[in-house]
Amino acid sequence: MNASGHPHRQLGLFSAASLVIASMIGVGVFTTSGFALADLKSPWMVLAAWVAGGIIASLGALSYGALARRIPESGGEYLFLSRTLHPTAGHVAGWVSLLVGFSAPLAAAAYGLGEYLKPWLLGLHPKGVGTLVILGFTLLHAAHIQRGAWVQNAAVVLKVVLIVGFVGLALGRLQPPPFVAEAPFQGTTFAMSLVWISFSYSGWNAAIYIGGEVQDPERTLPRALALGTGVVTVLYLAINAVFVFSAPVEQLAGKLEIGQVAAQALGGPTWAGGVTVLVALALVTSVSSLVMAGPRVYAQMAADGYLPRWLAPSHGPPRVSMGCQSALALVLLWSSTYQTLLTFIGFTLSLSTAATVVGLIRLRRREGSKLPVPGWPWVPALFLTAILLMTVLALIEITLPAWRALWHALF
Repeated sequence: MNASGHPHRQLGLFSAASLVIASMIGVGVFTTSGFALADLKSPWMVLAAWVAGGIIASLGALSYGALARRIPESGGEYLFLSRTLHPTAGHVAGWVSLLVGFSAPLAAAAYGLGEYLKPWLLGLHPKGVGTLVILGFTLLHAAHIQRGAWVQNAAVVLKVVLIVGFVGLALGRLQPPPFVAEAPFQGTTFAMSLVWISFSYSGWNAAIYIGGEVQDPERTLPRALALGTGVVTVLYLAINAVFVFSAPVEQLAGKLEIGQVAAQALGGPTWAGGVTVLVALALVTSVSSLVMAGPRVYAQMAADGYLPRWLAPSHGPPRVSMGCQSALALVLLWSSTYQTLLTFIGFTLSLSTAATVVGLIRLRRREGSKLPVPGWPWVPALFLTAILLMTVLALIEITLPAWRALWHALF
């Protein structure tokens, strides 16, 4: 029977696209541009980097959409790599997802939410707030697939409406400077800024993790990936235009809290408080999307024999997998080690997506035109080139100070 006729497929295009949007719009969009502005010196170049990040994410979404059309089941990179490269590659990707892809970001998002809301919660510890949020969404998504999706869909709609409202109100107060070269263009600096901006786009592949519960997945999954990524790219460009043009560069450059600084410059404390609400809502939907998507990977691994069979549900949501993921996230939340894991999230997940696209290329070469890939072969080739280039540059940037110190010590 075609996958679209599966009796447990309850989620439509809107829910799948909402999961993509919820996974992508996190705290990164409200913080990254301050550091990019410090490096690039030009608000126009910062926006160019956000455009480039959106293009890379779109290339990835198109490539994954082709795989999702061919393999319309839950499991994400684990499933794709198992089917296109080798079961061992999928197994490794599954463990990467378990630790780095879902549990650690879940702990970080929950903790970040507690930190942002700390002034409003009468001294309640941020980790306590994070614990309540993780447990609350675990219970919500474990209770019922559709009801959990409805709550997330509503939160995503509210988040998008608030962002559009904020941008709409801010546009009338902006005075963008003319496009001039404030500093000479440096390709390496631009590429490094693009590394961190691309991390803010992570989540464009979220719908593939719930592919087994999506109606008509051969059509719905590619559309959800493309739609969600497109919506987020437009929102990112709009909100970052507000940020970088809200005040002189010297007031914004290097500021982690560029969203609050920009809002304060445009509308005072009231607007700054509104951005805090936006950040909190972004983190809430991030927690919800991670709780919803991650356990589907572990359930698929269990069904394939790589994890204990009791993690795979016979029907309904993967409740045991949800409980295990939440328990691991809580351990990371209350320990100091999860921050170390987060350092490697961007690199490991980028390499995992690159390996998946390599699997797509291999499958296409084996099956030929039976596997339609948009823009073949340029779309997957450009995506791979961008990911590998950014990863190499990021590793060089991280290790260069150590090599310089060693050079000076020896010579």
